[in-house]
Amino acid sequence: MILRHIYERSIAQSAYLVGCAQTGEAVVIDPHVDIERYIEAARAEGLRIAAVAETHIHADYVSGARALAEATGATLYVSGEGGPEWQYTFAGEPHVRVLHDGDVFEIGRIRLQAVHTPGHTPEHLIYLVTDGAAGDHPLGAFTGDLLFVGDIGRPDLLERAAGLKGTMEAGARTLFASLRRLDALPDHLVIWPGHGSGSACGKSLGGVPVSSLGYERLTNWGLRERDEAAFVEAVLSGQPEPPMYFGEMKRVNKYGEPAWTGAAFPELDDRHVGAALDAGELVVDVRTTTGSEPTLPGALVVPFGANFATWAGSVVPAATKLLLLADDAARAREAARVLAIVGRRDVAGWIAPATFHAWQRSGGRVDEPAVVDTIEPGDLPLDVRSGTEWDAGHIENARHAPLARLSEYAADLDRDASIVVYCQSGARATVAASALRRMGFRRVATLRGGYEAFERAA
Repeated sequence: MILRHIYERSIAQSAYLVGCAQTGEAVVIDPHVDIERYIEAARAEGLRIAAVAETHIHADYVSGARALAEATGATLYVSGEGGPEWQYTFAGEPHVRVLHDGDVFEIGRIRLQAVHTPGHTPEHLIYLVTDGAAGDHPLGAFTGDLLFVGDIGRPDLLERAAGLKGTMEAGARTLFASLRRLDALPDHLVIWPGHGSGSACGKSLGGVPVSSLGYERLTNWGLRERDEAAFVEAVLSGQPEPPMYFGEMKRVNKYGEPAWTGAAFPELDDRHVGAALDAGELVVDVRTTTGSEPTLPGALVVPFGANFATWAGSVVPAATKLLLLADDAARAREAARVLAIVGRRDVAGWIAPATFHAWQRSGGRVDEPAVVDTIEPGDLPLDVRSGTEWDAGHIENARHAPLARLSEYAADLDRDASIVVYCQSGARATVAASALRRMGFRRVATLRGGYEAFERAA
């Protein structure tokens, strides 16, 4: 058996290429929409992608399973569990095979068995994998969003991200029962999870990419907790706010999106910047920034970095033509790729710093973000950190509006208020302030240094 772990750092997501050395066939499990990554990985191993399999309908990225299967002529395996509301719309296509609990498919000498493990989502499957060339016993499991290293999948997304009221507690109880199904499996089973540290699909995912079921039984709170009521209370508390785009992904992935092709987009010169702004095109400023530098009018400032996908998915609207203000062409292209992974794929061009400065020198319009060192009487402090950070301490009289759900909370804010946005150190506040300005809030500033600086000065 050949196995390649293909990690997407921008969303802390793991896909897997599993191949049979004897036949040269391979299956890809849980690919995202940048399908060339998986085609290149198979080519490097001398393998042909004969199958693509999904563990569930994903919430945190655009799936590339349908597109990859079509591009390679592979059979696509998807769940048929979960009831009529949780079926893939393309399940009846000739190259698609619908799996139910206990179903098996083979790739050369590699045998994969689907196990229905609902709770994170109603249709969720894990795959037990057996290397037939070595023996008849499963050697591992691709656990999707059921079981992570050090944590378990969250059962609250259907309610908190997709708006299905009253599903959290029922999902938690179902998840508890699904985890109990693992009791019958041996300690030696290797665990290949769908996400690692940094993902919003759990509370405290470990950074180690692989584990064993035996080790998780010793260390993973979700497996160690045997009381259902205590489990439900624990799994529903302290979960991070799901980014706004999560709800869209459930709908998108039921239908299947075309592959992201990586097509080139033009660099705009300063003569075209004004025309683009007049046409209403949205600029996303992905440059490295301290939050005080001028930017283009109405731009969403989302610095490209480790949290770019989550932040962009929280504030950049879907189905909107985008221009990127980027440090260089390579940064613009990588930002466009990550945006496509979270469903924002309409990048029409990019603007270089030299072009922006030429625009500025010629008298072109710019926004100059306000940054303050203190909160004055009459200001409204707006805390855009997570719920757990807020609970650990916050500025007196502040309002809480987590960045991940900012557009929801902003509806209750006074548009004429003098708002001072803060986070822990300043980066999320920069994003949130730009989003609020674009929503029409006229008096918005960020607190220099964030809550860390406020605490030091107190």
